[in-house]
Amino acid sequence: MNDTLQQRQNEIVEEFEFFEDWMEKYEHVIELGKELDGLAEEHKLDENLIRGCQSRVWLAASKDAEGNVQFQADSDAIITKGLAALMVRVLGGLPPAEIAQADLWFISKIGLDSHLSPTRANGLQSMVTQMKHYGIAFQAAG
Repeated sequence: MNDTLQQRQNEIVEEFEFFEDWMEKYEHVIELGKELDGLAEEHKLDENLIRGCQSRVWLAASKDAEGNVQFQADSDAIITKGLAALMVRVLGGLPPAEIAQADLWFISKIGLDSHLSPTRANGLQSMVTQMKHYGIAFQAAG
């Protein structure tokens, strides 16, 4: 993957600028969730559950042949699954160090931080934290 974290975030910001109001933006998040492949049942384990989410969110990570981190995510709540899809799209396939140090400015730029309910915002923050922890862990493991 030659696109950068900045390019991915810019694409998402541009995408969200097409929508006039928050109902349309929520619908877009829900659509993203529907497009997410999700997680096979055997990966929906307690160790893959993200703590701090109101709904159940599973996140699994692995390193590919190039040493980049691939994420798989799923949720039992459709908006949360859409948020997971956004995060997988932004951070998936990047080197561990880049994930660990990612400045995810797109979240506030598209207004997610201010338009999500406090519990969903916490869940999103927990997702980001977990993904960065995977980046740190894979970086440490070499």
